[in-house]
Order: sequence, then C-alpha cells, then structure tokens
Amino acid sequence: MRAKYVLSEVLVGLWRNVTMTIAMMITMTVSLSMLGASLLMYRQVDKMRAYYYQEVEVSIYLKGDVTPEQRSALDGRLHADPLVKEVFYEDKQMAYENFQKMFQDAKDMVESVSAAEMPESFRVKLNDPKQFTAINQQYREAEGVQSIVDQQQLLQKVFDVLGAIQSLSLIVAAVMGIAALLLVANTIQVAAYSKRREVAVMKLVGASNWFIQMPFVLEAVFAAVLGSLLAGGLLIVTKVFVLEGSLQALTNLLTPVDWGDVWLMFPILAGVGGLISAMTAWITLRFYIRV
Repeated sequence: MRAKYVLSEVLVGLWRNVTMTIAMMITMTVSLSMLGASLLMYRQVDKMRAYYYQEVEVSIYLKGDVTPEQRSALDGRLHADPLVKEVFYEDKQMAYENFQKMFQDAKDMVESVSAAEMPESFRVKLNDPKQFTAINQQYREAEGVQSIVDQQQLLQKVFDVLGAIQSLSLIVAAVMGIAALLLVANTIQVAAYSKRREVAVMKLVGASNWFIQMPFVLEAVFAAVLGSLLAGGLLIVTKVFVLEGSLQALTNLLTPVDWGDVWLMFPILAGVGGLISAMTAWITLRFYIRV
C-alpha cells in the first residue's frame, strides 16, 4: 500500500511540474552526455597510448656518405643490443617508395625528390619504448649516424592535445552538472512548496520524514535516470553517424571506439545521475524545505 502511494505521488508530481521535469531531464542529458564523452575519451586515449607506444620505433638516419663497413658495424651492434627488440634496415629505394605512398596526393613534391636523395635508416623497436635516452646516448656519436628520432616524442605532442581536450570536456561536464544539480534543487523546492498543505497534514497524522521525502527523491532520480538513457542514446548516435560516418577515417587512425565501452556508459551514467540527484533532493529537503 505504501509503495503504491509513493509511486502514485511520484507520477502526480512529475505531471504537475512537467515543464520543470522536462527541463531537468534535458539538462541532465546534456551534462551526462558530456561526462560520458569525457569518460570514453579517457579510455580511448589510454588505449591509444598503450597501443602506439608499443608500436613506436626509433629511427636512426645514416649519413649520405656512410660506408658499407660502418653500416654493417652499426647493424651488428643493434642486433646484439639487449635494449633492442627488432631491427629493420630501410635503404634509399625503400625510403623513396614509402615517401611516395605517404605523399601520393602531393605529386609535385614527389616528383621533386629522387631515390638518391632519401636517407638510409635503421628502424629500431625497443623492448621498453621508454629507453630512448639510453639508445640515443649509445648511437648518436656512432660512425655513419646522422640523427636519431624517437616517434614517441612526436606522439607525445598528439597526446598532449588530446589530454587538453579531455580536461576541457570534463570542465564543461562539471559546469553542466552543477547547472543540473541547481535545477534539481529548484524543482524539488517548487514541488514541495506546491504540496506544503499535504505535507503538513501528513506530519500531523504521524508520517515519517522518510515517507514524506521519498516521492520527491524518486522524482529527481526518475528524471536523472531517464536523462542518462537519453545521454547514452546520444553517444550511440554519435558513434554510428559521426565516428563511424563522417569521421571514420580519423577514428580508424586513432583506434576505433569499442561498442563495449559505449554500453558500459549506460550503467555508469545512470548510477552517477541517479545517486547525485537523490543526494541533491535529500539535502534540499533536509536543510532547506524541512518537511
């Protein structure tokens, strides 16, 4: 009987303040969408960092006048080095073919360069990509070596940009979350004020604070959970029509977002939205409305 009464009061309260309920749901949807996108980005950047850092190579470029003896001695040192996992030698012709593939859309640039002008290099994959400093110290003064480039340093610039986007999205999500919480508190206050006479009568007949407050708390939780479902739907739409649509080439380059991560956002967003809304409603009733 009590459960039936509480649920009926929740439905009545939602319908009575339908415009504010819709506004609260929309605000929750936007803020939780930003939160979900931020969490997905964090997971994706971590996956990208783990994947690409295992694939990065150290490029040891050779001088144009390097001798076969110098090249052979360097090759032997690299193969015997315990820090080195794999070694691949790229001659001038192979470097030119890779250059043609990389800049195939810039024909003028490709035609202005010949294979003889391309540098020879050793592409070295390390057992621990963080050991670049040790490799650089050992081989930068070796005979025939022109320069040493660590791809990890280039990737770090990309990850720095992605990290800044992560932080910005979290800040926006936090601002929207604060706006949503203020709207929840305001909605609860309006709902409690509109039912102040009923609340006073219930207090007179001995109803507990928990019984009086529960319908208001459930209203906020209902709006938050529905907003989280809409936020999850927005993430699905974004993945299907944006990440797998217009930006598919970019997402394939940066490693695609897994469906498992998207589905994982549903319980996380519902839990976060429902819990925070319930706490906000309870605090509002407890310290401001004092029903």
